Amino acid sequence: MFRDECEIQVAAGKGGDGLVSFRREKYTPKGGPNGGCGGDGGSVILVASPSVTSLLSLGRKPRYVARSGEPGGPVDRHGANADDLVLEVPIGTQIYDRKRGNLLRDLALSGESLVLAAGGRGGRGNASFATAINQSPRHAEKGRPGEERDVSLQLKLVAEVGLLGLPNAGKSTFLRSITKATPKIADYPFTTLEPQVGIAQVGTFDTLVVADLPGLIEGAAEGAGLGHRFLRHVERCRVLLHLVDVSEGATTEPLEAYRIVTAELAHYSSELARRPRLVVATKVEDESARERAAELEARVAAAVPGVAGFLCISSATGSGVDELLVAANALARAVRA
Repeated sequence: MFRDECEIQVAAGKGGDGLVSFRREKYTPKGGPNGGCGGDGGSVILVASPSVTSLLSLGRKPRYVARSGEPGGPVDRHGANADDLVLEVPIGTQIYDRKRGNLLRDLALSGESLVLAAGGRGGRGNASFATAINQSPRHAEKGRPGEERDVSLQLKLVAEVGLLGLPNAGKSTFLRSITKATPKIADYPFTTLEPQVGIAQVGTFDTLVVADLPGLIEGAAEGAGLGHRFLRHVERCRVLLHLVDVSEGATTEPLEAYRIVTAELAHYSSELARRPRLVVATKVEDESARERAAELEARVAAAVPGVAGFLCISSATGSGVDELLVAANALARAVRA
């Protein structure tokens, strides 16, 4: 299962207490202080890992607590420092403070980390307080408590190409035809209930990371349907492929389908609406579909000069798929440059 948001509480470990102790050796009746310091408590650290793809596992547990440091011992023995509690999250996870609502860190790269809660420092033993004036201190420090924090985690998928379109626009079929991803495909809306990511081979050496996002409907940016939960995933994509069903069985007229998705992108983010985009007519498998595709291309070219290109494909027959991948790869390379 896929999960792209969760809320957790974290608590770092308490520092170990310092010790009050004096030497008790034979023939040394007035031995000096030798109480050791306590060990530091463990911190709670989030690390972006490529081996984790969902927040499902992390979200199953509401609270994570690191171990406390060990207390100091006699003969100046330092208490053991506690190990940090390291929690792996998917690349692209954003961490928000639940009380203040501010973004703490965006773990967009593999290996990036954030110390969510720092472990408490261990207390000093009485040996640390010995001076020329006070040679027999009889006090030690308590270990400091560790930090606690409530956070909200939100995942934004990291992909070069994002697939957009109304339900049943052909996104899942296209993704399955170019990658080893296995999204659900059926003849009814909303078969994709969670984002799917696959890697497509382009030519001999290049690859593209492609994300299939659940279908948008009108009003998605305001919370309607399923798509509003996943619009944020589009923000990570360098290039958008806007798929429009032009077949005779399409439930929405091609131009209207194009208008709905474009409007939702603009409503959600003006920057996102300007993202480099290829418009793709799907299910172009007969003459009537080709005519509707040509009409859509003419209307789109006239209304949206900023669209990077228009292509026709049929995922079922493979027609135009390779050409689309080459065009998407070239556009992604241009954006990276």
